Amino acid sequence: MADGGLIGKVQDLSDLELALLISLVSQEHCLISTAPNALNDLVEELQLTATRTFGLSHVVIDCDANTTLSSFTSALLVPKPQSPTRAPSPFNTRTESYFVSRPKSQSYHPSKPLFPGPSVYIPNVVFAKNFDQAPHAVQIQALELLRSRRIYTRTSVHTAPKQFLFVPVLGAESGGQARVTKHLNDFLFVAHWHDPDDGYINLEEADGGIDAETASTGSVVKKASPLDTPAPSEVLFSEKDISHIAHLSREVDVDVEVTRYLMNVVSFLRLHRAVAEGVTPTATKHLEQLARCLAPLHDLTFVTPGLVDLAVRKVYLHRISIVTPEKERSMQWGSRLSAVAAVLEDVGPEDVIEDVLEMVTAPL
Repeated sequence: MADGGLIGKVQDLSDLELALLISLVSQEHCLISTAPNALNDLVEELQLTATRTFGLSHVVIDCDANTTLSSFTSALLVPKPQSPTRAPSPFNTRTESYFVSRPKSQSYHPSKPLFPGPSVYIPNVVFAKNFDQAPHAVQIQALELLRSRRIYTRTSVHTAPKQFLFVPVLGAESGGQARVTKHLNDFLFVAHWHDPDDGYINLEEADGGIDAETASTGSVVKKASPLDTPAPSEVLFSEKDISHIAHLSREVDVDVEVTRYLMNVVSFLRLHRAVAEGVTPTATKHLEQLARCLAPLHDLTFVTPGLVDLAVRKVYLHRISIVTPEKERSMQWGSRLSAVAAVLEDVGPEDVIEDVLEMVTAPL
């Protein structure tokens, strides 16, 4: 069981901070969306969250249809902070002897390493703004980065840090409409839609947030290094705290009745007449993983049906695709197209999830 201080900090988190915390604990990646007119505010809030709440380096990549593989790769890497060089001491008056000569090829400069490494690196968090507009090849490149945790350039290979999070930030009218290319979409752990009316805690505390230079107007032109917004000396959640929560989540108990309930929900989702696809084996694995992760955040050592319901809403929000009336299964049995279209009108993934959770009986 987590200590009281850690639970108190969790309860004070906003929905966006909690989404990033869950992804960091699970070592997975998430999708965050909001209304299109609030996208810039959301990106600024996420930048402040990464820096102030977790003390992580980050970069923002603004994508569009003209984003190329090379521009995406170059925007992903941020320059390493320059280590200060020691100035020569005014008290060091020793000079070289006239009779001692050193070959120039053997000279050594302390400020220059013998084996210089790459001058750029992959930051802890990558916020991919408008990533759904990026070409398919760029999104597949991002999927390869998430799978292998490394990216290749023409001269070197860059490895992602231990704490690494890739977050597509999209503008959509609802959470069910925010999605990326099929395989990358299924690889993402959870999805969260932020209502602009819920506000932006860190942005408001920053008295207007980051200045106008943090907002990108072109394709892949914004880079935010750790030096842009210095991290506080003591962040709210350290790497040790996150590792402790992850350890607690691995020790959570799941009763057989809760497991049966979880599998029933998955089965009902798969058989729902409005679902075309999205109930995948990866989603089922993520569902159980998220349910376990939520338990220690609620100061529990076991998974409850309520945690399963919460996990279902986050895991399947971006995955479920609604079937077209022409392909709805009852059409095979003679249903009228107009009647099926009327049933499926304005039905989204959120409606399907709530419908299934009402149909499946939770264990007492």
